[in-house]
Amino acid sequence: MKTYRVTVNGTTYEVEVEQVGGAVNTAAAAPTVSAAPEVKQAAEVKAPVTPKAAPAASGGQSVTAPMPGTILKVNAAQGKAFKKGDSLLVLEAMKMENDIVAPCDCTITSVCVSQGASVSTGDVLVTYQE
Repeated sequence: MKTYRVTVNGTTYEVEVEQVGGAVNTAAAAPTVSAAPEVKQAAEVKAPVTPKAAPAASGGQSVTAPMPGTILKVNAAQGKAFKKGDSLLVLEAMKMENDIVAPCDCTITSVCVSQGASVSTGDVLVTYQE
């Protein structure tokens, strides 16, 4: 029996999986249904970390990359106003598109990335003024 730790939507589970027999002749074997593996919640569950806007050098605020990935689309432009929750950029990470949204009503002071750019966790994407 092997034990694995799996995180799903920020919740960590400890899963025990049992390996069943060797090769099976699929033509002669009847389908078998095995019981679901025992799943128990791990003792220590950490909430996912949501990056917050950090102060920028120019006295404004900045939005940073929450994970490494590639910039697919840039909606932000210098001087453009955004409402809280509006999509500033689209970041592709692990084959998923993630909207990077405005943390508050703001005006963009600079855009630090362009479409196709690779970013690392914590890289500044845009700076803004409230």
